[in-house]
Amino acid sequence: MEMIKFILGSVFILLGLFVFGVATFGIFRFKYVLNRVHVAAKCDSLASILVCIGLMFFSDSLAGILKLILISVFIWITNPVASHLVCKIEMETNENIREECEIKEEML
Repeated sequence: MEMIKFILGSVFILLGLFVFGVATFGIFRFKYVLNRVHVAAKCDSLASILVCIGLMFFSDSLAGILKLILISVFIWITNPVASHLVCKIEMETNENIREECEIKEEML
């Protein structure tokens, strides 16, 4: 049973690290800020939650598991909100935003 928990925990943590690596590659790969924020928001949320799930397998106490669930919920809620605000500020302050990407008039 311990070996199965160790393998599952390791798989989730390694998947999370892989997603973090893909996000880092995407941040350097994309040209525009909005694309970079999109990659960072999606991948960071997923990777953080995968790592938290992996750590849940290594936790022996119910309190530790509940704390990791709370951290996952907090990341799941706050990361998209923060990235949305960053994108909104970028759209309001960048004069060349229409040249970089398609934006509907009602969004401005």
